[in-house]
Amino acid sequence: MAAQNNRYVFESAILGALLFVGLLGAAFLLSKSIVDIKMMERTVEVKGLSEREVPADIAIWPISFSMADNDLVNLYQTIEEKNGKVVEFLKAQGFKDSEITISTPAVVDKLAREYDSSYVSKFRYTASSTITVYSSQVDLARESMIRVVDLGREGIAIAGDSYSTQFIYSKLNDIKPEMIEEATKNARQAADKFAKDSDSTLGKIKRANQGTFSIENRDSSTAHIKKVRVVSTVEYYLSD
Repeated sequence: MAAQNNRYVFESAILGALLFVGLLGAAFLLSKSIVDIKMMERTVEVKGLSEREVPADIAIWPISFSMADNDLVNLYQTIEEKNGKVVEFLKAQGFKDSEITISTPAVVDKLAREYDSSYVSKFRYTASSTITVYSSQVDLARESMIRVVDLGREGIAIAGDSYSTQFIYSKLNDIKPEMIEEATKNARQAADKFAKDSDSTLGKIKRANQGTFSIENRDSSTAHIKKVRVVSTVEYYLSD
């Protein structure tokens, strides 16, 4: 009976030892897998910049003027005459009919607007008119803006906001592929430098974000020159 008990204890000990060794092996393999996974997840995130200056290819130039009169019919006739002179001036500069738009004049009846019956104004009616040039002839628009003072000799007082010309760059799609490629290359160079400095080897791309293109004036004095910019963010795997 004692011998049978001793045998049972011995077999139990052997079984326990085997289980212990098995658990140690499993723990080792699990820890090695975790280390391998962590090694695979070593990454570096870098940014690549591409920037260039381009000339605007569209000009939007509003030319506005105002006038006043007590005779509404006469006011509209004056507006029509002055609009004609502005259009004539623009055509003389070299703009086409398709590039010139005449907006509906804005007329205000001061007598109808004022609530104070004691209000006295020299003119009952005031009006403003705007002629807009929308053209791809950017250089011509810039040159014509200087000559617009000639309209003053025709009795047309150009409003200050006539010089709020907008310059637009509309060919972004033409340069997008090259700029994205340049930004990505710059990001790769930065990642290579980081890997070299950290005694690592650069691996494949884990994640990439192209970024958003921005178009801004080069500065406040040269709105016809645009600065196009894009930043790409790329994350690479690293290994020893």
